[in-house]
Amino acid sequence: MATDGMWIWDGGRACLDFANTLRHRWRNPPEETLRDPGDLALWLQQARLLIPGPPDPATAAVLASGRRLRETVDRAVTAAADGRLPASGDVTVLNRAAAKGSRPTLQIAITDGRLEPAGTTSIATDAAAVLALIAQDAVDLLLSAEIRRVRVCGADMCALRFVDRSPARNRRWCSMSRCGNRTKVRLHQARARRSGHTPAD
Repeated sequence: MATDGMWIWDGGRACLDFANTLRHRWRNPPEETLRDPGDLALWLQQARLLIPGPPDPATAAVLASGRRLRETVDRAVTAAADGRLPASGDVTVLNRAAAKGSRPTLQIAITDGRLEPAGTTSIATDAAAVLALIAQDAVDLLLSAEIRRVRVCGADMCALRFVDRSPARNRRWCSMSRCGNRTKVRLHQARARRSGHTPAD
């Protein structure tokens, strides 16, 4: 079973954080963090979308549906963010999944002197219902201007998806403290090796 430390919460939207549960998409195969129904339930609880309860309220069928939804969300969002239309089959899957749940109530927050989305107040009692909330979040994102701010982390070995809410709209990393700093250190070391200098420890 995965642990909470396996997951990264830098997507800025529930649907992107969910897409990011398939890690290292550039690898073959990528790293699956939702290995069993318990992993899905734990992720949904940690995302504050599922009421805490028994450790394994999800089923194998719900896990399979969740993984299919995750990949549908990823394909649709990355296509739209790239200025392309999502595949019609993916739109159908999202619409059907979103229609299965009640609409969440959007919340706002003041961050750095501006209004931003702060998630939703909806929380479900079972994993299948939460998947509908994630689909609704993806539909909302696809129809919003924010879709043009979806990025893929610029680190060579990451590829996590996130919403760029930086004032200059030039965020490159899913997290500066993780990928940004690691990339800068790696580039600095490479430059030092090329110039014949060894960076200080």
